Amino acid sequence: MVKILVTNDDGIYSSGLRMLYDYVKDLGDVYVVAPETPKSASGLGITLHKPLRFYTMDLCGFRVYATSGTPSDTIYLAALEIMDRVDLVLSGINIGDNTSLQVILSSGTLGAAFQAALLGVPAIAYSVDASREDEMVGNEDLDEVLRVVVRESARFVIERGMPGGVDVLSFNFPGKVKQDIEVKLVRASKLKFAEQVDARVDPRGGKYYWLFGSLIEPEEGTDTYVVHKEGNIALTPLTLDMNAIGPKPRIDENGINELISRLNTSLSLRKTLK
Repeated sequence: MVKILVTNDDGIYSSGLRMLYDYVKDLGDVYVVAPETPKSASGLGITLHKPLRFYTMDLCGFRVYATSGTPSDTIYLAALEIMDRVDLVLSGINIGDNTSLQVILSSGTLGAAFQAALLGVPAIAYSVDASREDEMVGNEDLDEVLRVVVRESARFVIERGMPGGVDVLSFNFPGKVKQDIEVKLVRASKLKFAEQVDARVDPRGGKYYWLFGSLIEPEEGTDTYVVHKEGNIALTPLTLDMNAIGPKPRIDENGINELISRLNTSLSLRKTLK
């Protein structure tokens, strides 16, 4: 039986974690390992300066391993201590989309997926353009679309393996679902935000700062454009190879196109049954 690790950088109490587990619980032997508290924007960070701990608990009827560490730590704890092997890692469903290289490089959701890829384990990340949990929970149309895409993409990788030349598949969903929504294969944009620093003064006269960003106009044909402008689902295949020199991995375009076809066929069937 395939062994699946489900994790989420928003922590063990995230609704996205529960949704993801519910979608795939019958696809294999599923383990849930996640940080005990939210660890958003932790990127590929691992814990080296203090001990790591984990404990088990029952969460809404399923077993969870909660760790004091980061999303990346969950991969190593699962692969080297909790599970005897990991065949597939599913990370998410993240509250907030992870479009653009700017966001991908700091994302805990993608960080966990990349750590899995470093170990040679196929990994898929799922993120939604939502700012609050209540925008996902109870949204029947979104739930239906998420379920279709998560299950079909996980099944595809279980049955066929990760497309050649791809280390991580990143899915980004719009918060509002339109009737003719579809999955589009696109590259990641470079930037999503114009970063800014807001300087403030505390009651004792000391300065402190908030980092924030304002959305910039997205470039057409990118993940940010597909999610924010078109209202479609962006599929972005990612590779760990950041070398500017040397041979580049050959991408299995046929495999990726087969996945896209399967996903859109399933989404079309969903519309037909309504």
